[in-house]
Amino acid sequence: MFQTGVEVNVRHFFVTEGYRQRRVLAVAAAVLIDAVLGDPSSRFHPVAWMGSWIGIVRKQAPRRGAMASFFYGAAAIGGSACLLGLIGRWCSGSLQRWGLGWLAEGAVLSLLIAWRDLMRAGRAVARPLEEGDLAEARRQLGWHLVSRDVSELDESLVAAATVESLAENSSDSVIAPLFWYGIGGLPAALVYRFVNTADAMLGYRDAEMEWLGKSSARADDILNFVPARLTALLIVAGAALGRGNAGSAWRVWRGEAAKTASPNAGQPMSAAAGALEVALEKVGHYRLGEGLRRPGASDIRRASRLMSVSVFLGIAAAVAAALLLPERRSAGMQVRRRCETEVQDG
Repeated sequence: MFQTGVEVNVRHFFVTEGYRQRRVLAVAAAVLIDAVLGDPSSRFHPVAWMGSWIGIVRKQAPRRGAMASFFYGAAAIGGSACLLGLIGRWCSGSLQRWGLGWLAEGAVLSLLIAWRDLMRAGRAVARPLEEGDLAEARRQLGWHLVSRDVSELDESLVAAATVESLAENSSDSVIAPLFWYGIGGLPAALVYRFVNTADAMLGYRDAEMEWLGKSSARADDILNFVPARLTALLIVAGAALGRGNAGSAWRVWRGEAAKTASPNAGQPMSAAAGALEVALEKVGHYRLGEGLRRPGASDIRRASRLMSVSVFLGIAAAVAAALLLPERRSAGMQVRRRCETEVQDG
């Protein structure tokens, strides 16, 4: 009885052997589920639930005082992120006891990435633009990809905004959640997605949001620092595999990424501009790819192919590393091994 109790406790509290392999299976399942099924309706989507909660936080925010708004936003978003991390930890721990827990965890993870819907959004803008329907292309761009006014954008600027969104969201909606899942499992991926959603909803520099969303904006900058640069590097690698100009991608990335107000958005966007050999411009804010031609409708589909190759190249590299590199056993695993040896000896 004592021996059984020891073994159960060790299994329950410590990381067991093969955790890395289970995460690889979960990532594979997540990517496959997202590719086949895409996102469910909003009422079943955790990111939509996050958005609803952030909307409540926004409505309850203090109406006066910059410092009051700042501390309220930091406490509300920080506390919510911590609670979500604990929920993710409980969920992940529960799934580890089940033989097919990796599949269920992959299904949850698939809800935190948005690859299929991102590619579909790009096609939704490219199709009318190729047919010469600029008004519909603007409508699709404003509906799916950007929040700014698109009513005055010409064909080239619509194409540029679409390519920019494909590049930036390849980081925010695919590489970053998978990166943080690899670092800290489901809790880290959930916290990242929540902070990223909070930044998207609150991180505006206007009278209402300037201080309320400042903490979530800075947290998002920190969490996206590595994934954004990793995505840019993957775009260079994807270009080298035949989907663009790798030399130009590297040159524009290293020379012009800092032109954007965001410390991270310019990383994949500038790499994409160089890889596709087009200038990506947001009038009055930045122009990435100085001296390159203006993009057209066909460049949206080129960008979609480039991003697909780059993202799956990153996933393949991560899977290969997880499977081929030796897995270091944790202290918990060593305790378990000693317990099992003692049981067998006596």
